[in-house]
Amino acid sequence: MPAIDSQAQKSFTYTNSTQKRASRALRCSPFKLSLFEQMLSQRVAMGEISGSNGLKNNYTKRSLSELAADNALVWLIEVGLLRREVDGQGITDSFRLTPLGRQLAESFQNQDWAAPTLGDRLLNSLTRIFRLPF
Repeated sequence: MPAIDSQAQKSFTYTNSTQKRASRALRCSPFKLSLFEQMLSQRVAMGEISGSNGLKNNYTKRSLSELAADNALVWLIEVGLLRREVDGQGITDSFRLTPLGRQLAESFQNQDWAAPTLGDRLLNSLTRIFRLPF
């Protein structure tokens, strides 16, 4: 079986609206860029994100309960930025970046993203509330 050169593979291309929605969801999330920078190299477990660990690891803007963190992470999964880590036993409590999430995290690397405007928060909330279930 021939080896695959990962550097030679083409990256995914996303529509402008997909990238804008994902960027808006990322900026409106309760997470800091350092969480996504960590996810560039490895998986991150829920225990490292929720509660006081999230603040200690500089992953969250405020302390989040496990339920609140899970809800925010599930929204980022639905937007297409994250995926749950899977092992031989099934789904775990860890998360990784998708190709779209990787592109956004790399584009924001070494710089903070702009604070979301009131319009960004409103549009993100409306998208989240009225999303289609598929």
